[in-house]
Amino acid sequence: MNNWAWTALALFAVWAATAFGIRAAVQRRRTGDAGFRGISGRPGSAAWWAGVLFVLALLGGAAAPAAALVGMPALPGAGDGTALHRTGLAVALAGMAATLVAQSGMGASWRVGVDAAEHTELVTSGLFAYVRNPVFTAMTVTAAGLALMVPNALAVLAWLVLVLAIELQVRVVEEPYLARAHGPAYADYTARAGRFVPGVGRHTCAAAAAGA
Repeated sequence: MNNWAWTALALFAVWAATAFGIRAAVQRRRTGDAGFRGISGRPGSAAWWAGVLFVLALLGGAAAPAAALVGMPALPGAGDGTALHRTGLAVALAGMAATLVAQSGMGASWRVGVDAAEHTELVTSGLFAYVRNPVFTAMTVTAAGLALMVPNALAVLAWLVLVLAIELQVRVVEEPYLARAHGPAYADYTARAGRFVPGVGRHTCAAAAAGA
């Protein structure tokens, strides 16, 4: 079990370093701006909680394998099954790769957080042609894979907090911002691409209203 916990911890470190640190460095070199906008909203608001929960989820994702190393047991039924751990490894690696591909597809529009006064290009190509939030989808998949590698209560809780944070961030912060910034173009886009998976969460009513 310790070997899998060490592997999960190493993968998490690589994922965090590439998805945030290296990506920010690349963004700064290309555009002069690292792309970090911080937590949105006033303290206590839904937008603020989205950012806070996202940070807590990341901390929990790192803490889960560390907790396993100091003796936190796996959840009942998880056991020491090698198949479960290997599945988690495959899922985590796929999620990590998808995270980098989706981030790269955003180009100069890549941001961590939202600045309401900023106007970035609406990206609708590559993975974004099928899913409006492929970076978040990939991150969720990565976190799920890491949780399968170290299936303890902290890993599951961190994953659930991440899902909640992403749902809040997308629905309360990013979608309203994009609707204001891009108007009918965004309404049309939401009618074509799903929110997190292809075909699911499309806004057909919004598109029809925009075209009326």
